Amino acid sequence: MKKYQLGEFEEIVILTIGVLFKDAYGVAIKKEIENRLSRKVSMGAMHTALVRLEDKGYIRSYDGEATNERAGRPKKYFQITALGKKAMEYTRDTRNSLWQAIPELALGMKRGGERYE
Repeated sequence: MKKYQLGEFEEIVILTIGVLFKDAYGVAIKKEIENRLSRKVSMGAMHTALVRLEDKGYIRSYDGEATNERAGRPKKYFQITALGKKAMEYTRDTRNSLWQAIPELALGMKRGGERYE
């Protein structure tokens, strides 16, 4: 079942949209991911993920004010939809459930990330 399917990069993008909230537009999302994760992001990959998330109904886009720095073109902003919030919650809960199901000895760690000696 593909209920609320989010790819790894899609998850990063939608979480970053949440972090940026009202300031979530393409370049800002890209910079935030690169800064937080020390990971290079191409605009092509970013655009593809944004289109996929919008096609799934997880985000919606809207145009902001036109700016001189963009030759009069408006920035395209993104916001998480109610369906997107459900997808995020489902993904978080699924990951947490899997982490909780791993026996502590399997990773050589105690709950909370401390290593066994």
